[in-house]
Amino acid sequence: MAKPSTNLEDGSLVSQLVSFLNASPTAFHAVDEAKKRLLKAGYEQISEREDWELETGKNYFFTRNHSTIVAFSIGEKYVAGNGFCVVGAHTDSPCLKLKPISKVTKGGFLEVGVQTYGGGLWHTWFDRDLTVAGRLIIREEKDDSVSYTHKLVKLDQPVMRIPTLAIHLDRNVNTDGFKLNTQSHLLPVLATSIQAEMNKPVAENDSGKEKSPGDNKHHSLLINMLAKEVACKPEEICDCEIQACDTQPSVVGGAMEEFVFSGRLDNLCMAFCSLKALIDSTSSEGRLEDENGVRMVALFDHEEVGSDSAQGAGSPVLLDTLSRITNSFGSDSKLLQKAIQKSFLVSADMAHALHPNHVDKHEENHQPKMHGGLVIKHNANQRYATNAVTAFMFREIATGHNIPVQEFVVRNDMACGSTIGPILASGIGIRTVDVGAPQLSMHSIREMCAVDDVAHSYEHFKAFFQEFFHLDAKITVDN
Repeated sequence: MAKPSTNLEDGSLVSQLVSFLNASPTAFHAVDEAKKRLLKAGYEQISEREDWELETGKNYFFTRNHSTIVAFSIGEKYVAGNGFCVVGAHTDSPCLKLKPISKVTKGGFLEVGVQTYGGGLWHTWFDRDLTVAGRLIIREEKDDSVSYTHKLVKLDQPVMRIPTLAIHLDRNVNTDGFKLNTQSHLLPVLATSIQAEMNKPVAENDSGKEKSPGDNKHHSLLINMLAKEVACKPEEICDCEIQACDTQPSVVGGAMEEFVFSGRLDNLCMAFCSLKALIDSTSSEGRLEDENGVRMVALFDHEEVGSDSAQGAGSPVLLDTLSRITNSFGSDSKLLQKAIQKSFLVSADMAHALHPNHVDKHEENHQPKMHGGLVIKHNANQRYATNAVTAFMFREIATGHNIPVQEFVVRNDMACGSTIGPILASGIGIRTVDVGAPQLSMHSIREMCAVDDVAHSYEHFKAFFQEFFHLDAKITVDN
């Protein structure tokens, strides 16, 4: 297993990213880690279920489903109807999620039934040392009353593996290619049946013992491990959202220590950089005294599966936030529409770096390189929301700080992916630019990006927060 670099300065930007990645095996954990950083920086947590009593010059955040988080800072000169500068990213990544009934016994093995989430490179999940992480719904009893809460959980040790079929039993795999059936081939092995039975606690055979709701849905071996990790009884686990994840930690690597090797760079790298940029542009005294707008980061769940959920970018969560902030300082219903037209969204989602072994997959004039800075994404068919105005504004901010920036458009003979950018641009009417740091191995269990691009992304986002409204005042389009 790779060792973390010993040459990284403690507290450096990339070491903070690596720590964030290692603490965030799931969207729930990513939001929890973001929450900790915001609280440490003096941000106040508010609730969507309650009235908001907001003040200028203050910093706030809230979570939805504990898998989406929105943080914002209100300038001291803000008045209702002024604009918002927003960086949007997402907390989820392709993974294998446990099925509602994951208990599978086959061929003398205990296996775990999983669903594919998103468009993962599923062959990369074979022969990896896997563990599980997610959240549990726990029943708690105190003073004759019952309450329910969710607890995050992660097992540190490798507990599962998806073994590849030996070449002796699949002689043509190297000529015909690896052919995967995601239903029958993608089941992690948890244990052998005989070992699980021999090590079963005697108490489990007690017919009078209260059973966990998961006893008939998930292997008791797995439920017991999860219960032990969160210090509860197995029968107190009412439900769960659990996924498989890699045990190999995120590290800085390469002969020149210029790369980050990690899972979930898409899109936790952009989530981290935007969050840190917001915190560092707002948390110290005097940072907001001349600000007349609102600076915001919105990290959404479910981007990898289309964003159509209560906590996805397709939900009203961002529009609701803009509305509630505006209405906290003014009652005129027309102020929100004015504010949206003064606002700007940076849709930040990782981009495809030029692959040295597949150069032909990129259009020859648009080949983003590692170390080359954020990539501005273009698509004439609106798979990205960038236009000439929004690209210019984001590029102009970089120019003023000597920050490199790149351009990308997909080949005409290839399909183009998409992001939260077009969803929010069309749903809210906010000006939007689609950008992302270049990376390789996107949607693999193990991805890579450049250390320099982490710094370029952070600096670019921070400059955007600090300078957008000054630049916007100089732009004339619809007047």
